[in-house]
Amino acid sequence: CFSAHLDNASYPAASGACGRRQGGLAWVSGEPELRLLLGLLAEAAAPALLWVGLKRNASTCTRAEHPLRGFTWEGAGGGTVPQEVPAALGRWVKEPVRSCLSARCAGLHLVAVPESSPSWGWEE
Repeated sequence: CFSAHLDNASYPAASGACGRRQGGLAWVSGEPELRLLLGLLAEAAAPALLWVGLKRNASTCTRAEHPLRGFTWEGAGGGTVPQEVPAALGRWVKEPVRSCLSARCAGLHLVAVPESSPSWGWEE
């Protein structure tokens, strides 16, 4: 299940808050799941950047040819779960910084468009 918490928090704080509730930051593994999440968020949130469990470790380089650009879904216990994703999930508001030197996080940038589907993209 999903729940949205609209507090202004850093990625580590958001991840910790989910862990204290016996959960984790959301994963989006396919288009049906993404549509469900976008529909729920469009009802609950103003334009926002919402943390999901999308992270790139310091030892992993940006990969422009992959939909998630080298980011993976953060798993239980702080590890990452490699996951193939459809190309349709490779929508970025702005391309992530090309780097292999620092850990980076990404969130779901959501802009509700009246009378239409929400506009979205990943944002580092």
